[in-house]
Amino acid sequence: MRSPSGGAVLVVVIVVGLLVRRQLRVRPVRRNGALIGPVVLGAFGVLGIAFGVATVVKQQPLATLPVVLLVASLLVAAGFGVVRARTVRVWHGAQGEVLRKGTAATTGLWLGSVAAHVGLGLWIDHAAGAGVLGTASLYAYLAIGLGTQNLLVRRRAAVLPALAGVRPRTPAPRSATTPQAP
Repeated sequence: MRSPSGGAVLVVVIVVGLLVRRQLRVRPVRRNGALIGPVVLGAFGVLGIAFGVATVVKQQPLATLPVVLLVASLLVAAGFGVVRARTVRVWHGAQGEVLRKGTAATTGLWLGSVAAHVGLGLWIDHAAGAGVLGTASLYAYLAIGLGTQNLLVRRRAAVLPALAGVRPRTPAPRSATTPQAP
C-alpha cells in the first residue's frame, strides 16, 4: 500500500478548510448554488474512485470487502450530512431573504466526518491489500456529505414560515418627474 503524498494531503487540507470556512459564513440559501459544490466534488469523486480501483486491480483483483466498506463509507458521509444539516442556523434576513450559517457544532461534525473518512479509507486500503481506493474516495465522500447537508438545509429553508409583510426591497426607479422627499 502507498500512502498519500504530502501534496495530496495539502490539497485535502485546503479543500476541507475551504468547505468549513464557507460553512461558518452567513450566506443566502440559494436554489441551485448549494448543489454546484457537491456536483464538482462528485465529478472529482468519480475520477478518484476510478483511479483508486485502477490502483488496486493493477496489482490484484478487487475483493468484495473493500467495495462494501467503500459503500459503507459513503453512507457514513450521508449520515454526517444529515446531522450537520440540523446544526446549521436558517433564518429570514432583514429584507426577507433566507440566510444560513454553520455553528461550532457544524465545524466539529465536519472534522469528525473527515476523521471518520480517514479511518474508513485506511480500512478500505488495508482490506484491498493494494492501491489507494479508500484514500482516493475522499472527494466522493465530501460530495455526498455536503450534498446531503445542502439539500436538507434547502428543505428547512423552504418550510421556514414567511415573515408577514416583509418583502425583499427593490429600489423604485427615479425619474426627473418624481418629486423628492425633503
